[in-house]
Amino acid sequence: METYDPNKNTTEVRQASPRKMNLRVLIFSLVGVVVLFAIIFMIYTSMQPNPS
Repeated sequence: METYDPNKNTTEVRQASPRKMNLRVLIFSLVGVVVLFAIIFMIYTSMQPNPS
């Protein structure tokens, strides 16, 4: 894969990658944060005393 092409204009250089790697990283990061908060929430709620 060629990383430098002198014939590309500025709009073509700024285009996203065709493999959508940025979207993949964003989705995996978002899923990771949601899972982390769910685990923290479950631990927090299991440590609370039962109401009497």
